[in-house]
Amino acid sequence: MNLNFIALQTTGTQGGGMGSIIMIVLLLLVFWLFMIRPQQKRQKEIRKFREALTKGDKIVTAGGIHGTITKVNDTTFEVEITSGVKITIDKGSVYPSATEANDARQAEQK
Repeated sequence: MNLNFIALQTTGTQGGGMGSIIMIVLLLLVFWLFMIRPQQKRQKEIRKFREALTKGDKIVTAGGIHGTITKVNDTTFEVEITSGVKITIDKGSVYPSATEANDARQAEQK
């Protein structure tokens, strides 16, 4: 009796391999559409923002330091945080604030 039960179980799963592969591919596609692609878009927007910064622009760093750019180098900014106080920061630590990001998106849509 047990042998018949085992034999019936093994014969019923022959066509399930293709369905499993299709399901995995669909899951990967959904993951890419909802997770990876939007993140790549955000990174591209941030990169464009950093490249567009010039002398005189007001910025906020990842650490919360507010200041004005006084000099732009290849990988760093010189930022004046108060009269006569200048610091050098990495370009990677500058992020667009939420209001600036919304203003830029609205300007692109018009």
